[in-house]
Amino acid sequence: RMTPETWYDPTRVGAPLVLLLAFSAVVLVMIRLSRRGRGMFIRRIAGIQAMEEAVGRATELGRKVFYLPGAYSVDDIQTIASLAVLRHVATLTARYGADLTVPNRDPLTFVAARETVQEAYLQAGRPDLFTGEIVQYITYDQFAYTASVTGMMVRERPAAHFFIGQFYAEALMLAEVGQTTGAIQIAGTAELAQLPFFVCACDYTLIGEEFYAASAYLSKQPLLLGSIKGQDWVKALVIVWLVAATGVGVAAAALSSSGALASLSRWMVSVLVP
Repeated sequence: RMTPETWYDPTRVGAPLVLLLAFSAVVLVMIRLSRRGRGMFIRRIAGIQAMEEAVGRATELGRKVFYLPGAYSVDDIQTIASLAVLRHVATLTARYGADLTVPNRDPLTFVAARETVQEAYLQAGRPDLFTGEIVQYITYDQFAYTASVTGMMVRERPAAHFFIGQFYAEALMLAEVGQTTGAIQIAGTAELAQLPFFVCACDYTLIGEEFYAASAYLSKQPLLLGSIKGQDWVKALVIVWLVAATGVGVAAAALSSSGALASLSRWMVSVLVP
C-alpha cells in the first residue's frame, strides 16, 4: 500500500534533484530568450542542405519526390519531428512544382501529414497544386506497407526519397530498393538499430539528435530552438564538470593525497553518478 513515506525518500534526494532542476532551468531560460528574438545558432547539417538539391533534381527530371514519415503514430516524438521536416519538403515541392507522394502506415499520421502538406502548399502560395492523392494511406501492416511502397518506388522511380521518422525492420528494404532506382536518398531517425542501414544505403543521414535539431532548424519555432540550445548548454556544462572532476582525481593520485582532493573528486563524480 502506498503511504506518504514511500512517495518521498529524503535519502535519495540530492544530485538527481539538483540536476533535474538545473537542466529544467537552463532549458526554460533558453526558450524564453528564443521567444524574445535572441538568435539561436544551430550548425549547418549536410542532410538539411541537400533537401533543396534533391527536390530541385526531381523537378528537373520531371519525377516524383517520396516522403515516408515513419511507422509510428503522432503521439511519438519522432513522428512530430518528421512532420516538421515534411512541412519544409512540401513547401519546396510546392515552390518548384514537383510531384510529391507521402505514403502512410498509421491512420492518425496520415491525417496529420495531410493537414501539414495542405498548409505548406497554402503558405507557399500554390494551393491549386494540392490534391488528395499526394498524401496516401496504405495499410497498418508493417510488411504489406513495405511491399506496397517498394513496388511504387520501382514502378514510378522517384528522383528523391525521404525516410524521416521511426523505422523498424522495413528500413533496410526501403533504403535498398530506393538505392537501386538511382534516387537521392535522405534519411533521419533516432532508432539506433536502423541507423547503420540508412547510413549504408542513403546519401545523407540525420543521426540521432541531428534529426531533432533538423526539425528545430527548419521550423524556427522558439520552443524547439530553445529546447535544443538548452540541452546543448547542459551537455557542455556536464562535460566541463567531468573534466574538472577527472583533473582533481589525477591531482589527488599524483600527490598521493587521500584527504581533501580525493574527497572533492569523489563528491564531484557522485553529483553526476549518484
